[in-house]
Amino acid sequence: MAATLWLSAAPAAEMAVVVTRIVYPGETVTADTLDQVALRPSARTTAPFVQDVDQADGKVAKRTLLPGKLIPVSSLRDPYIVEAGEPVTVVFKQGGLTIQATAVPLQPGSLGDVLRLRNADSGKIFTGIVMADGTVRVGG
Repeated sequence: MAATLWLSAAPAAEMAVVVTRIVYPGETVTADTLDQVALRPSARTTAPFVQDVDQADGKVAKRTLLPGKLIPVSSLRDPYIVEAGEPVTVVFKQGGLTIQATAVPLQPGSLGDVLRLRNADSGKIFTGIVMADGTVRVGG
């Protein structure tokens, strides 16, 4: 006869991240302003919220974050790599051909964002993708 042993543990509490002080729009959230807390079982949430410190550390607040309140994922954004009005290098690469030019972004952007830019020489407006090194890729 074989006996089966069933172990049952109490369900782990769902975790949430809150700020420890008021964080204003445009301010970068840092690990020292965050606290991880257990979510009350009766808490009802409709929007996804930050559950791990790594999800918020280094992000920028899009709106005011209040101490002890859940942080909706939608209230944080990645920091901008490219700022509107600050000249950037635009790179076109295809095969062995590489062309670089200077352009002015018409809006700020984070890694992977598609931006509208104005060519500094011709004034033409075009779009490109923000790269990690702060350049903007266009074309192929």
